[in-house]
Amino acid sequence: VLPPVIPRRLPRLPAGEQGWPAQGEWTYEDYKRLPDDGRRYEIIEGVLYVTAAPNLDHQYTVGEIFAALRTYVRERQLGIVISAPFEVNLPDIAQPVQPDVLFIAAERAPRPGAEDFTGAPDLIVEVLSQSTARTDRLVKFGAYERAGVREYWLVDPRTRSVEVYALSEEGTYEMIGQHTSGETVASAVLSDLALSVDDLFVAER
Repeated sequence: VLPPVIPRRLPRLPAGEQGWPAQGEWTYEDYKRLPDDGRRYEIIEGVLYVTAAPNLDHQYTVGEIFAALRTYVRERQLGIVISAPFEVNLPDIAQPVQPDVLFIAAERAPRPGAEDFTGAPDLIVEVLSQSTARTDRLVKFGAYERAGVREYWLVDPRTRSVEVYALSEEGTYEMIGQHTSGETVASAVLSDLALSVDDLFVAER
C-alpha cells in the first residue's frame, strides 16, 4: 500500500489578518476564515486539503449516484441523501470533510436548516478525479474507517468501476464488491439496492 501524499505546503491562499497555520495545525476556526472561491476545503487531522472545481465526468457521476440513492431512500423513508457541498464533522479526525454523496439514516438525520452534520454518515461515496484519487483512497479511506462510517464507495470514472467497502466487526474496511461495466452495484447498508454500473458514467462515444 502506498503511503498517503500529505500536502506539506499550503495552496495559494489570500493573506489573513493573522496569517494561516502550518500544515498539521489547521483547526475549524481557521477553516471558517477561508474564502468562498469555488474550491472545496477539507481538514483531516490538522492538514488542509484543497480540491479544484471538478470536470464533467466527475459531476455527471456524482449526479447519477445522488439521484439513484435519493430515489431509493425516499421511496423507503430510510433517511436522507446529500451531495456536496455539505460539511461533515468527524470528531477528533476531520473538521470538516465534504463527501461527494452521503447517506444518513432517518433516526440520525440532521434537522431542517442544519449547516453541518457531526458524526459518521452511514454511507459515503467519493468519486475519484486525477487530483483527488490518492486522497480518497488513502487519507479519506483511513479517516472514514476510524470514524466508523459503515460503508464507503470509491467510484472511478476513468476505469468506469465501483469499489464498495463495509466496516467489519473489528472496525476495519473490507471490500465487499468491485464492479465494472455490465455489473450491478450492491450495498450492505442499503440491502436491496441494485445500481447498473453503466448508468453511472458518461456514455462513451
